[in-house]
Amino acid sequence: MTVIERATLIGKRVPKMDAPEKASGKTRYIHDIDVSGQLWGKILRSARVHARIRRIDTSRAKALPGVHVVLTAADVPDQRPIGVNKDHPALKGDKVRCVRDEIAAVAADTEAIAQAALALIEVEYEDLPVIADPEAALAPGAPVINEKHADNVAMRFDYAHGDVAQGEAESDVVVEDSFKLHYVTHCCMGVSGVIAEFDASGNLLLHSNTQVPFLHKREFAEILGIDPGRIRIVQPPIGGGFGSKLDIYPFEIIAVYLARAARRPVKLVYTREEEFLASPTRQPVILRLRSGCRKDGSLTFRSVETLHDNGAYTSWGATTPFVMMQTFSSLYRVPHCKYHTTVAYTNNPYAGSFRGYGNLQATFAVESHMDKLAEAVGMDPLAFRLRNAQDPGEVTGQGMTFKSCGFKDCLRSAAERSGFLARHAEYRAAQGAGGRVKRGIGIASMLHVGGGACGTILKLDDFAHVTLMTGASEIGQGSETVLAQLVCEELGLPLSAVTVVNNDTDITPWDVGVHASRTTFIAGNSAIGAARKAKAKILAAAAKKTGVPEGELDLVGGFVVRAASGEAIVELAKLLRGLHFSDKAELVMTTHYYEPPSVHQDKGFKGDVSAAYAWATQVVEVEVDLDTGIVKMTKVTGAHDVGRVINRLGIEGQIEGGVVMGQGYALTENLVIEDGRVKNPSFRDYKLVTAPEIPEMDLAFIETMDGEGPQGAKGVGEAPAICIAAATANAICNATGVRIYELPFTPEKVYRALKGVAPKVAWRTRAAA
Repeated sequence: MTVIERATLIGKRVPKMDAPEKASGKTRYIHDIDVSGQLWGKILRSARVHARIRRIDTSRAKALPGVHVVLTAADVPDQRPIGVNKDHPALKGDKVRCVRDEIAAVAADTEAIAQAALALIEVEYEDLPVIADPEAALAPGAPVINEKHADNVAMRFDYAHGDVAQGEAESDVVVEDSFKLHYVTHCCMGVSGVIAEFDASGNLLLHSNTQVPFLHKREFAEILGIDPGRIRIVQPPIGGGFGSKLDIYPFEIIAVYLARAARRPVKLVYTREEEFLASPTRQPVILRLRSGCRKDGSLTFRSVETLHDNGAYTSWGATTPFVMMQTFSSLYRVPHCKYHTTVAYTNNPYAGSFRGYGNLQATFAVESHMDKLAEAVGMDPLAFRLRNAQDPGEVTGQGMTFKSCGFKDCLRSAAERSGFLARHAEYRAAQGAGGRVKRGIGIASMLHVGGGACGTILKLDDFAHVTLMTGASEIGQGSETVLAQLVCEELGLPLSAVTVVNNDTDITPWDVGVHASRTTFIAGNSAIGAARKAKAKILAAAAKKTGVPEGELDLVGGFVVRAASGEAIVELAKLLRGLHFSDKAELVMTTHYYEPPSVHQDKGFKGDVSAAYAWATQVVEVEVDLDTGIVKMTKVTGAHDVGRVINRLGIEGQIEGGVVMGQGYALTENLVIEDGRVKNPSFRDYKLVTAPEIPEMDLAFIETMDGEGPQGAKGVGEAPAICIAAATANAICNATGVRIYELPFTPEKVYRALKGVAPKVAWRTRAAA
């Protein structure tokens, strides 16, 4: 009797399936791909921040040998605006509103010829007043940036639960502060790019780096006035996304316009400088927070007002209040909450989606106040947080139900492993002592959501090899490896027996896209559903063939076995061949579509929007040089409620990368924009964290085994970046006694704060309700 031992891949350290190709340099990104007959596209951007276009002369560019097409807005009269507010034409014809604005485009035989042609295009402008401050944009009589929004207001949001006035009346302590959150950009190693190609029947093929291919199909169909079924999107390997490729952008539409006009494929890829100038940013925010608590430490209310710099057009950055309000309302137990947001048009670059989607900004303010309130009532920061942290089963004022919740476990784990309480007391006591370098320790937590829907197609061939077709894109996060692990667990196969297809909308089933920390949870459940259907089909066939009841069979190690003993009955591949070549041939091919059991928000933004919620606590340790203001992050101790670890190697990489991204947001990264112009569009001047600056990390995973998650797992992609800046602010205050309300904590900013010469963040006027 041959007994097959059950092995599992769940929780193991599994290398990414695409790692060998990437490590060996064989992976072909968008800039590596060329198609037959291809032309090169280039875009002429505005030389002004805000101006009317009086004249465009493209005659010299058109006459340049090797140039095939030159387009301006006048050549595309059927343009349909894009963006969340449909306020953004791809080519601007009458007016430019920011330095990103696309005025003309060229398709030529070579990239060099296309670039030379741009230099030959003449544009005459009439300058208009520049509005680079969202408060100035809301002032009476301010110049109008977008004519459809005469008040310069792109969006407003209002949320409330409870009675804030009552909460304040019940408070023993009330604190109020203003915070300023800055521009940063994604810095993907792979720059933005697209190849557009029409076939002889007018069908469009796009090689695109998008994170949302199926949503892009719909949007391109709307823009071009054709059926979505005539559009195919193929995703090459993507060199980083982090939300930057979530929206549809002018360069993609312009490439399509050029390809249509030239009747040739057109490739358009950004330079690194263009990536800094023209790709979206994290949403800059001015935030006023008023919070209260009782003497026993229980929170009473939060009142929040934010002013968002929309930039000249409306992309996904304007909608970050949807996520921010969840943190304001539900990170800790808050009986009364009110939140008002105004999103103002300016002549600055527009913001898009970015890892954490507004949560970094909201958490920075909330967790700064948690420390201030704790100090005001004489409680240590950990006890104060535990006093207000939720338990499993609680429902927040916004209607979110925490079916699984490892919040308190995260707090205790991170605090105990870092020695937080003892060090916090020690460093605080040392504030007044001598010495140039002060040490500090800070704690902060976060709450984040995940959602969407996904389809899966699964088939097994004659040799028990699985092809898993999923709509969930791989953008470097390791999703295809996790999905393969989950399928292998159900079908009892090794990882080498699975091929994942996830990059072609003509093949893969519909998916809402890669964002919102959703892929493991949503696509994982979809893959498991398809695998379980396949397993049921196989076991039913095996039972019929062997006479062993179906309920007594299982799949282990590539065999059909007796579930109780592990005795091998028949090799899976042999069984499948028998099915395929029998008189009544049968294929093992299944589909499954997973829609999570969440509740759409009502008009007041209330509802259980996520099937599961992720929690994390991070403790940051720093050294602050009092003479220079330099802050060195020395250690991060993290605890993440991940539901269950699927791929330990992958989740460690996600969290380590997220910590470094959060470190950059807190200490070094700043896209400098002055009077609407980007001043540091290069890695030389944009200060990313480099390897020698990365702190020691001690990471732990809280496994709450979420009942809805695949094998109990939750999403984790965005979580590690969210509360690093908040914990860093608290650590600097613990080291120096000085609290700073504006990011990033650059040496100059910290030095000025230590010397008492840094102005506190001021919000001159309240945004109109």
